[in-house]
Amino acid sequence: MQGFQAAFIIMTLTGALAGCATTPAPSPVAMQGETIRFAAGRCMGACPVYSVTVEPDGSGVLVPEKHTSVPGETRFTVTPQQYRRLRDSLAPFRPATGTEKRIGAGDADCRRMATDMPSYQIRWTWRDQPRTQIDYYGGCHDPQNARLRAAIAAVPRMLDIEPMITPGSNTGKARS
Repeated sequence: MQGFQAAFIIMTLTGALAGCATTPAPSPVAMQGETIRFAAGRCMGACPVYSVTVEPDGSGVLVPEKHTSVPGETRFTVTPQQYRRLRDSLAPFRPATGTEKRIGAGDADCRRMATDMPSYQIRWTWRDQPRTQIDYYGGCHDPQNARLRAAIAAVPRMLDIEPMITPGSNTGKARS
């Protein structure tokens, strides 16, 4: 009878411990797509200077440099819809894979230019493909750049990172 009681106790404890086991958190949803890195550069004023990288699985990281609300690298997530919206809004301006395009002072697409404006860099990377990149000087006000300027201006809202890059917002202390 003692052997039976011992076996019963062991089985009971084993069942109880198994009930306490935790299952691992689900992995991010794997989506095909490129990693998109968006960087806003310096200007002569108090423009936020930062880079944000978004992966197709929804993981993102914001790295502030100057005039932002967060004091350091900040991780965030985006929905699949936000990722697709970002990808699709920037797609018309994406150069051919493995190439870089520049729109800045002295270029044919930058005849009407304001000074002291921020520059922007958008980079697409995917697996072993060479990076694809566009560098745009925000002071290029030629009419053909209007859609690109609008797409760039929409990125913070699209990714819900405006509070992180707006100095003085309630997300954190502004950096300078």
